[in-house]
Amino acid sequence: MDRPLALTGAQVVERAAAAMFGKPLVTNTYRSVLAEAMIAQALEPDWTWCSADYASWDFERADGQRLEVKNAAARQSWSQAGAKPCRPNFDIAPRKRAWRDGALVHGLARNAEVYVLCHHPLVDDTADHRVPSQWRFYAIAAWRLPDRPTISLPKVQALATAVGLEDLAQAVSLELSLPLPITDATNP
Repeated sequence: MDRPLALTGAQVVERAAAAMFGKPLVTNTYRSVLAEAMIAQALEPDWTWCSADYASWDFERADGQRLEVKNAAARQSWSQAGAKPCRPNFDIAPRKRAWRDGALVHGLARNAEVYVLCHHPLVDDTADHRVPSQWRFYAIAAWRLPDRPTISLPKVQALATAVGLEDLAQAVSLELSLPLPITDATNP
């Protein structure tokens, strides 16, 4: 029996979205999209959500300020019931190259002025990565991050206070307004 395969693009997207985001625990591969969608709601219209493909940062402001989002969850989509929470680590490594203005630029640096590190701490059966109120957000100016490739949640908590989505825009603005440390170029 032949079945017509007349699907619209919108129907394909709807089916794919249901497969990726239709369950409370979302796999690492797609969870970043959820975190970024939440952050977009909190930061727009001042910030533009620009992550895609090989984007070197996730949000950009009209004045050129860039923001990068990293996320971690205590309970993973593959976790067994009753399993210990996953220990969150966030990738903050300086990058060897970045896409800027359509070109690949080389050099070791962080690609954003501010990072938002998102943590989903729940491990019980109420854990739902799609629910914004279950997340904790930490805004940290890039210059305040340690010179290492990853940072643990306790170290993040030593640098910043967790905020809910409703206070994230203010936390990001505060981090960007912090004065840069004064360095003495003659005395390294």
